Amino acid sequence: MRILFTFIGGSGHFRPLVPVARAARAAGHTVAFAGGGRRGPEITAAGFTAFATSEPRGRTEATAAAATAAARSTVEVSDPEEDIRHLAEGFARRGARRHAAAVLELARTWKPDILVRDEVDFGTAVAAEALGLPCASVLVLAAGGFLRKDVVAEPLHELRSEYGLPYDPDLAVLDRDLVLSPFPPSFRDPRFPLPAHTFSFRPTAARPPEATPGTPGTPGTPGTPTVYVTLGTVHAGTDLFSRIAAGLRELPVNVLMTVSDHIDPAVLGPLPGHIRVERFVPQEQLLPQCALVVSHGGSGSLMGALAHGLPSVLFPHGADQPYNARRCTELGAARTLDPVTATPEDIHSAVSTVLADSGYRSAAERIRDEMNALPGAAETVPALEALALSR
Repeated sequence: MRILFTFIGGSGHFRPLVPVARAARAAGHTVAFAGGGRRGPEITAAGFTAFATSEPRGRTEATAAAATAAARSTVEVSDPEEDIRHLAEGFARRGARRHAAAVLELARTWKPDILVRDEVDFGTAVAAEALGLPCASVLVLAAGGFLRKDVVAEPLHELRSEYGLPYDPDLAVLDRDLVLSPFPPSFRDPRFPLPAHTFSFRPTAARPPEATPGTPGTPGTPGTPTVYVTLGTVHAGTDLFSRIAAGLRELPVNVLMTVSDHIDPAVLGPLPGHIRVERFVPQEQLLPQCALVVSHGGSGSLMGALAHGLPSVLFPHGADQPYNARRCTELGAARTLDPVTATPEDIHSAVSTVLADSGYRSAAERIRDEMNALPGAAETVPALEALALSR
């Protein structure tokens, strides 16, 4: 079977598809990826054939936004209405039109038996319907709520009409076929339920209960709890990192803060020895020894923490992050602070409370255990095979 995986956007849209693609390849199927021109090196570095759905550009909107964030000092929180407009216009109109055409052309030459898309790659859903191919979707938005059909309906109805497809008032095409979720079912906001045929899976190997938190090699007292700080690359200005560092300065914890390639760690000035700042550290190496994660609430970062049974203090900036933060807080595994108004004292109090109250870690461990009980990524392959045979 030939399986074409497609995604629109950056790494957060590519990585959730990778475990499924690896499992399909291990089962003997031929696998390739289609994504934006700049994503080619990332796809090939992961070991897959890459097809470009657009010309590589020297500076994408995301890269420009990250550079802008690095240049300013204050955090920028998105306007929720603007985020919704960007989803409708950027993804469901311009992006969908581009991907529909690119995937149609690619499918005619590469001839896949089935398409697997990230959930906001709407153009591939349209292309699949026009080609008469089955199309599975992989969720990339953990809690749900940010992507709503009424938001994307108008541009997708227009695009479907351009391809001569029948009117689909409920946009059933977006979730009519197999829906694969790399997130624990309980994390989905019940206000935005998934289709009954959703297949939830564990994207990584099962995580054993961790030992007593503490990170060997991290500056500070050996055996002292470690707090990992990561805020994404687009919205976090240096001011928020500085406030977090100030809030953690007097706490008896080791701190590892990653600020991304767009911020020079030196701009944070001199810090005490127990606070270490790096541009990047592979979180899979760090999380097993952490006690708590401070993050922006992105789906990938948050699920990485929960997969290790770690509670969080969250500073959601925009897009799906506020939905994820709200759900994680409702489940008792996090506290949420306003990234604009939170003071060092607020941050000190929140981190102290989450570390001291075992209920937060217990809630995170319940989610970890739920994730561990899910079928592995290999179990998605029979479901894809059955979908392909159904057509």
